[in-house]
Amino acid sequence: MTYGSPWRGIGAMVVSIATFLTCDTFMKLAMADVPPLEVLVFRGGFATSLCLPLLLGLGLGRHLPLALNGWVLLRALSEAMAVIFFVIVLARVPIGDITAIMQTTPLVIVMGAALIWREPIGPLRVLLIGLGFLGALMVAQPGAGAVSLLALLAFPAALFAAGRDLLSRKVPANVPALVAVLTTLVMVMVCAFIANALFGRWVAPAPQRLAQMAGAGLFLVSGQLFVFLAYRLAPAAIVAPFSYTAALWGVLSGALVFGDLPNALGFSGMALIVASGVAVVILGGRQRGGVAAAGAV
Repeated sequence: MTYGSPWRGIGAMVVSIATFLTCDTFMKLAMADVPPLEVLVFRGGFATSLCLPLLLGLGLGRHLPLALNGWVLLRALSEAMAVIFFVIVLARVPIGDITAIMQTTPLVIVMGAALIWREPIGPLRVLLIGLGFLGALMVAQPGAGAVSLLALLAFPAALFAAGRDLLSRKVPANVPALVAVLTTLVMVMVCAFIANALFGRWVAPAPQRLAQMAGAGLFLVSGQLFVFLAYRLAPAAIVAPFSYTAALWGVLSGALVFGDLPNALGFSGMALIVASGVAVVILGGRQRGGVAAAGAV
Protein backbone atom coordinates (compact mmCIF):
# COMPACT_ATOMS: atom_id res chain seq x y z
CA MET A 1 0.00 0.00 0.00
CA THR A 2 1.31 3.45 -0.97
CA TYR A 3 0.93 6.39 1.41
CA GLY A 4 1.33 10.12 0.99
CA SER A 5 2.18 12.56 3.77
CA PRO A 6 1.76 10.90 7.18
CA TRP A 7 0.35 14.07 8.70
CA ARG A 8 -3.12 13.47 7.26
CA GLY A 9 -3.22 10.07 8.94
CA ILE A 10 -1.93 11.57 12.17
CA GLY A 11 -4.53 14.33 12.05
CA ALA A 12 -7.29 11.80 11.48
CA MET A 13 -6.09 9.74 14.43
CA VAL A 14 -5.95 12.73 16.81
CA VAL A 15 -9.46 13.84 15.81
CA SER A 16 -10.80 10.30 16.18
CA ILE A 17 -9.36 9.96 19.68
CA ALA A 18 -10.88 13.30 20.73
CA THR A 19 -14.31 12.33 19.44
CA PHE A 20 -14.15 8.85 20.97
CA LEU A 21 -13.26 10.39 24.34
CA THR A 22 -16.20 12.77 24.05
CA CYS A 23 -18.42 9.79 23.24
CA ASP A 24 -17.08 7.94 26.30
CA THR A 25 -17.79 10.95 28.51
CA PHE A 26 -21.42 11.09 27.37
CA MET A 27 -21.76 7.34 27.90
CA LYS A 28 -20.34 7.44 31.42
CA LEU A 29 -22.78 10.21 32.32
CA ALA A 30 -25.69 8.19 30.91
CA MET A 31 -24.61 5.04 32.73
CA ALA A 32 -25.35 6.71 36.04
CA ASP A 33 -28.94 5.52 35.52
CA VAL A 34 -28.90 3.27 32.44
CA PRO A 35 -27.21 -0.18 32.27
CA PRO A 36 -24.01 -0.19 30.15
CA LEU A 37 -25.22 -2.58 27.45
CA GLU A 38 -28.49 -0.69 27.09
CA VAL A 39 -26.48 2.50 26.64
CA LEU A 40 -24.68 0.77 23.76
CA VAL A 41 -27.99 -0.17 22.15
CA PHE A 42 -29.39 3.37 22.34
CA ARG A 43 -26.08 4.87 21.26
CA GLY A 44 -25.99 2.52 18.29
CA GLY A 45 -29.54 3.42 17.31
CA PHE A 46 -28.80 7.15 17.36
CA ALA A 47 -25.49 6.66 15.51
CA THR A 48 -27.08 4.50 12.82
CA SER A 49 -29.86 7.03 12.31
CA LEU A 50 -27.15 9.60 11.58
CA CYS A 51 -24.81 7.44 9.52
CA LEU A 52 -27.33 5.81 7.15
CA PRO A 53 -28.91 9.06 5.82
CA LEU A 54 -25.42 10.55 5.43
CA LEU A 55 -24.30 7.51 3.46
CA LEU A 56 -27.37 7.60 1.22
CA GLY A 57 -27.16 11.38 0.80
CA LEU A 58 -23.61 11.04 -0.51
CA GLY A 59 -24.78 8.58 -3.13
CA LEU A 60 -23.07 5.59 -1.52
CA GLY A 61 -26.20 3.45 -1.27
CA ARG A 62 -25.07 1.30 -4.19
CA HIS A 63 -22.07 0.24 -2.11
CA LEU A 64 -24.16 -1.12 0.78
CA PRO A 65 -23.71 -4.78 -0.35
CA LEU A 66 -20.00 -4.32 0.42
CA ALA A 67 -21.00 -4.21 4.10
CA LEU A 68 -21.17 -8.01 3.90
CA ASN A 69 -17.51 -8.29 2.90
CA GLY A 70 -15.78 -10.77 5.21
CA TRP A 71 -13.05 -8.36 6.32
CA VAL A 72 -15.60 -5.62 7.00
CA LEU A 73 -17.69 -7.97 9.14
CA LEU A 74 -14.64 -9.32 10.99
CA ARG A 75 -13.46 -5.79 11.75
CA ALA A 76 -16.94 -4.88 13.01
CA LEU A 77 -17.10 -7.97 15.23
CA SER A 78 -13.71 -7.14 16.74
CA GLU A 79 -15.00 -3.64 17.52
CA ALA A 80 -18.16 -5.05 19.08
CA MET A 81 -16.16 -7.25 21.45
CA ALA A 82 -13.86 -4.36 22.36
CA VAL A 83 -16.76 -2.02 23.11
CA ILE A 84 -18.69 -4.52 25.22
CA PHE A 85 -15.68 -5.17 27.44
CA PHE A 86 -14.95 -1.44 27.56
CA VAL A 87 -18.39 -0.21 28.67
CA ILE A 88 -18.64 -2.82 31.41
CA VAL A 89 -15.44 -1.40 32.88
CA LEU A 90 -16.27 2.23 32.09
CA ALA A 91 -19.47 2.04 34.13
CA ARG A 92 -17.56 1.23 37.33
CA VAL A 93 -13.94 2.34 36.88
CA PRO A 94 -12.71 5.96 36.70
CA ILE A 95 -12.04 7.19 33.16
CA GLY A 96 -8.40 7.89 34.05
CA ASP A 97 -7.75 4.31 35.08
CA ILE A 98 -9.36 2.67 32.08
CA THR A 99 -7.69 5.19 29.76
CA ALA A 100 -4.31 4.15 31.12
CA ILE A 101 -5.00 0.46 30.57
CA MET A 102 -6.34 1.07 27.06
CA GLN A 103 -3.03 2.69 26.13
CA THR A 104 -1.70 -0.82 25.58
CA THR A 105 -3.66 -0.81 22.28
CA PRO A 106 -1.05 1.10 20.21
CA LEU A 107 1.67 -1.26 21.41
CA VAL A 108 -0.33 -4.24 20.18
CA ILE A 109 -1.05 -2.48 16.88
CA VAL A 110 2.57 -1.62 16.14
CA MET A 111 3.81 -5.05 17.11
CA GLY A 112 1.02 -6.67 15.12
CA ALA A 113 1.88 -4.56 12.06
CA ALA A 114 5.50 -5.66 12.36
CA LEU A 115 4.63 -9.35 12.72
CA ILE A 116 1.78 -9.55 10.19
CA TRP A 117 2.72 -6.99 7.52
CA ARG A 118 6.45 -6.85 8.17
CA GLU A 119 6.36 -3.09 8.73
CA PRO A 120 9.79 -2.05 10.04
CA ILE A 121 9.70 -0.48 13.47
CA GLY A 122 13.17 -0.87 14.97
CA PRO A 123 14.23 -0.88 18.61
CA LEU A 124 14.34 2.92 18.88
CA ARG A 125 10.72 3.29 17.81
CA VAL A 126 9.72 0.54 20.24
CA LEU A 127 11.51 2.46 22.99
CA LEU A 128 9.74 5.71 22.04
CA ILE A 129 6.36 3.98 22.03
CA GLY A 130 7.18 2.56 25.45
CA LEU A 131 7.94 6.07 26.69
CA GLY A 132 4.59 7.20 25.34
CA PHE A 133 2.94 4.39 27.27
CA LEU A 134 4.80 5.50 30.40
CA GLY A 135 3.60 9.06 29.82
CA ALA A 136 0.02 7.83 29.55
CA LEU A 137 0.35 6.11 32.91
CA MET A 138 1.79 9.30 34.41
CA VAL A 139 -1.23 11.24 33.20
CA ALA A 140 -3.87 8.72 34.22
CA GLN A 141 -2.12 7.67 37.44
CA PRO A 142 -4.26 4.59 38.03
CA GLY A 143 -4.73 3.86 41.70
CA ALA A 144 -4.57 0.54 43.43
CA GLY A 145 -8.31 0.20 43.03
CA ALA A 146 -7.88 -0.24 39.29
CA VAL A 147 -5.92 -3.42 39.84
CA SER A 148 -8.95 -5.67 40.15
CA LEU A 149 -10.63 -8.36 38.15
CA LEU A 150 -13.10 -5.80 36.79
CA ALA A 151 -10.43 -3.34 35.66
CA LEU A 152 -8.49 -6.16 34.02
CA LEU A 153 -11.39 -6.55 31.58
CA ALA A 154 -9.97 -3.45 29.90
CA PHE A 155 -7.07 -5.55 28.59
CA PRO A 156 -9.31 -7.74 26.38
CA ALA A 157 -10.93 -4.49 25.22
CA ALA A 158 -7.51 -3.17 24.22
CA LEU A 159 -6.67 -6.41 22.43
CA PHE A 160 -9.89 -6.41 20.40
CA ALA A 161 -9.48 -2.69 19.65
CA ALA A 162 -6.03 -3.40 18.26
CA GLY A 163 -7.52 -6.18 16.14
CA ARG A 164 -10.10 -3.73 14.79
CA ASP A 165 -7.42 -1.28 13.70
CA LEU A 166 -5.19 -3.94 12.20
CA LEU A 167 -8.14 -5.37 10.26
CA SER A 168 -8.85 -1.90 8.84
CA ARG A 169 -5.85 -2.45 6.57
CA LYS A 170 -7.39 -5.64 5.17
CA VAL A 171 -10.68 -4.00 4.17
CA PRO A 172 -10.71 -3.71 0.34
CA ALA A 173 -9.99 -0.24 -1.00
CA ASN A 174 -13.31 -0.15 -2.85
CA VAL A 175 -15.25 -0.23 0.43
CA PRO A 176 -16.25 3.36 1.33
CA ALA A 177 -15.35 4.36 4.87
CA LEU A 178 -18.98 5.13 5.72
CA VAL A 179 -20.05 1.62 4.69
CA ALA A 180 -17.48 0.12 7.05
CA VAL A 181 -18.59 2.52 9.78
CA LEU A 182 -22.27 1.62 9.31
CA THR A 183 -21.44 -2.08 9.48
CA THR A 184 -19.56 -1.52 12.73
CA LEU A 185 -22.38 0.52 14.27
CA VAL A 186 -24.97 -2.13 13.48
CA MET A 187 -22.73 -4.98 14.64
CA VAL A 188 -22.05 -3.33 18.02
CA MET A 189 -25.73 -2.48 18.51
CA VAL A 190 -26.91 -6.00 17.68
CA CYS A 191 -24.27 -7.69 19.86
CA ALA A 192 -25.07 -5.35 22.77
CA PHE A 193 -28.83 -5.99 22.36
CA ILE A 194 -28.31 -9.76 22.45
CA ALA A 195 -25.94 -9.55 25.43
CA ASN A 196 -28.28 -7.28 27.40
CA ALA A 197 -31.30 -9.48 26.60
CA LEU A 198 -29.43 -12.53 27.89
CA PHE A 199 -27.52 -11.11 30.85
CA GLY A 200 -28.69 -7.55 31.57
CA ARG A 201 -31.85 -5.57 32.25
CA TRP A 202 -33.79 -2.78 30.58
CA VAL A 203 -34.80 0.57 32.10
CA ALA A 204 -36.71 3.57 30.76
CA PRO A 205 -34.10 6.35 30.23
CA ALA A 206 -34.86 9.88 31.37
CA PRO A 207 -34.82 12.62 28.68
CA GLN A 208 -31.44 13.84 29.93
CA ARG A 209 -29.92 10.36 29.52
CA LEU A 210 -31.45 10.04 26.05
CA ALA A 211 -29.80 13.32 25.06
CA GLN A 212 -26.46 12.11 26.40
CA MET A 213 -26.74 8.84 24.48
CA ALA A 214 -27.67 10.77 21.33
CA GLY A 215 -24.55 12.90 21.81
CA ALA A 216 -22.50 9.74 22.23
CA GLY A 217 -23.92 8.43 18.96
CA LEU A 218 -23.02 11.63 17.12
CA PHE A 219 -19.41 11.58 18.27
CA LEU A 220 -19.17 7.85 17.73
CA VAL A 221 -19.91 8.24 14.00
CA SER A 222 -17.19 10.88 13.72
CA GLY A 223 -14.68 8.80 15.66
CA GLN A 224 -15.33 5.63 13.65
CA LEU A 225 -14.92 7.49 10.38
CA PHE A 226 -11.67 9.21 11.32
CA VAL A 227 -10.00 6.14 12.86
CA PHE A 228 -10.86 4.13 9.74
CA LEU A 229 -9.32 6.81 7.55
CA ALA A 230 -6.23 7.15 9.75
CA TYR A 231 -5.03 3.62 8.98
CA ARG A 232 -5.66 4.13 5.28
CA LEU A 233 -3.75 7.39 5.10
CA ALA A 234 -0.56 6.36 6.92
CA PRO A 235 1.25 3.24 8.17
CA ALA A 236 0.09 1.78 11.47
CA ALA A 237 3.50 2.31 13.05
CA ILE A 238 3.18 6.06 12.41
CA VAL A 239 -0.42 6.76 13.43
CA ALA A 240 -0.84 4.23 16.25
CA PRO A 241 1.35 6.08 18.80
CA PHE A 242 -0.97 9.07 18.55
CA SER A 243 -3.63 7.03 20.28
CA TYR A 244 -1.72 8.12 23.37
CA THR A 245 -3.38 11.52 22.98
CA ALA A 246 -6.35 9.80 24.64
CA ALA A 247 -4.60 10.59 27.91
CA LEU A 248 -4.50 14.29 26.99
CA TRP A 249 -8.16 14.35 25.95
CA GLY A 250 -8.99 12.38 29.10
CA VAL A 251 -7.43 15.09 31.24
CA LEU A 252 -9.39 17.75 29.36
CA SER A 253 -12.64 15.83 29.76
CA GLY A 254 -11.96 15.25 33.44
CA ALA A 255 -11.28 18.94 34.01
CA LEU A 256 -14.33 20.22 32.13
CA VAL A 257 -16.87 17.57 33.14
CA PHE A 258 -15.72 16.15 36.44
CA GLY A 259 -13.63 19.04 37.82
CA ASP A 260 -10.40 17.03 37.97
CA LEU A 261 -7.12 18.82 37.15
CA PRO A 262 -3.78 17.04 36.56
CA ASN A 263 -0.94 17.45 39.02
CA ALA A 264 2.71 18.03 38.15
CA LEU A 265 3.23 14.35 37.34
CA GLY A 266 0.25 14.44 35.01
CA PHE A 267 1.55 17.43 33.09
CA SER A 268 4.96 15.74 32.82
CA GLY A 269 3.26 12.70 31.35
CA MET A 270 1.47 14.87 28.78
CA ALA A 271 4.80 16.32 27.66
CA LEU A 272 6.32 12.85 27.41
CA ILE A 273 3.42 11.61 25.27
CA VAL A 274 3.72 14.51 22.83
CA ALA A 275 7.53 14.30 22.65
CA SER A 276 7.59 10.55 22.01
CA GLY A 277 4.84 10.80 19.39
CA VAL A 278 6.61 13.54 17.44
CA ALA A 279 9.90 11.62 17.69
CA VAL A 280 8.25 8.52 16.21
CA VAL A 281 7.02 10.55 13.24
CA ILE A 282 10.42 12.13 12.63
CA LEU A 283 12.14 8.76 12.89
CA GLY A 284 9.62 7.18 10.51
CA GLY A 285 10.15 9.98 7.99
CA ARG A 286 13.92 9.53 8.06
CA GLN A 287 13.60 5.77 7.61
CA ARG A 288 11.30 6.20 4.59
CA GLY A 289 13.69 8.72 3.13
CA GLY A 290 16.58 6.31 3.58
CA VAL A 291 14.70 3.50 1.87
CA ALA A 292 13.74 5.76 -1.04
CA ALA A 293 17.35 6.90 -1.48
CA ALA A 294 18.61 3.31 -1.42
CA GLY A 295 16.04 2.31 -4.06
CA ALA A 296 17.16 5.17 -6.32
CA VAL A 297 20.77 3.99 -6.39
